[in-house]
Amino acid sequence: MNTYRLSRFKIIIIASVLLFGLILSGWRITLPTAAAESDTIYHYRLVHSADGIGKFYLGREIAKVMGHTEALWLERPSRQTKEQPQQVIEALNLKPTDIVADIGAGTGYFSFRISPRVPQGKVLAVDIQPEMLDMIEFLKTENNVTNVEPILGSTTDPNLPEETVDLALMVDAYHEFAYPREMMSGIVRSLKPGGRVVLVEYRRENPLIPIKALHKMTQRQARKEMNAVGLQWLETKEFLPQQHLMLFQKPNSDQDNQRQL
Repeated sequence: MNTYRLSRFKIIIIASVLLFGLILSGWRITLPTAAAESDTIYHYRLVHSADGIGKFYLGREIAKVMGHTEALWLERPSRQTKEQPQQVIEALNLKPTDIVADIGAGTGYFSFRISPRVPQGKVLAVDIQPEMLDMIEFLKTENNVTNVEPILGSTTDPNLPEETVDLALMVDAYHEFAYPREMMSGIVRSLKPGGRVVLVEYRRENPLIPIKALHKMTQRQARKEMNAVGLQWLETKEFLPQQHLMLFQKPNSDQDNQRQL
């Protein structure tokens, strides 16, 4: 009896040490919710990265959302050289009448840089944090910008009108979507036939890029997730120092008909 008790005690101690070590090394223990048991799209793990939420989609752990308290990070001067926003916007090949949805707009860093390119169109600046939209509204008024429209989305819906958007842009935002399948389905609904989606994500293929792993994506993973909502891959541009610029398209009716023939 004493031997049994001692063995059980040792097992408890060893398990506690291992769990504590995992936490110290950047992993977190999260209990799954009741909803997870019936969830067929997402999977949940007890042991996961401290930078993630313990929720997995098509093999990828979803990263934590950057909160509005870190808004200054979005406006850091180094973005001009390391992320080259003007070159990104040039690569979008926008028309003056385009309706552009900036999903995960944050402080409007890209929204306000795109707005002069679409003088007869508009930029729909979508974010799930009201505090971010307050900043966009302030900057819009401060700089007398008339074609940027802040829109409060939810974790499952961008709240965009159906078939009105020419291009949806997500810059270092998609990997933080808590419900990527639902959000992308909503974005696809908002696109006009033939409308485009652009993902800008740090290249996870390169371990030397100094960004947390969950805040990077491989091109292969991005293509798999966009394909899951019916988007077709067009091309990937690799002119940025550290990021992929990946372009996808919503099929139009003519393309649908060709596939059925």
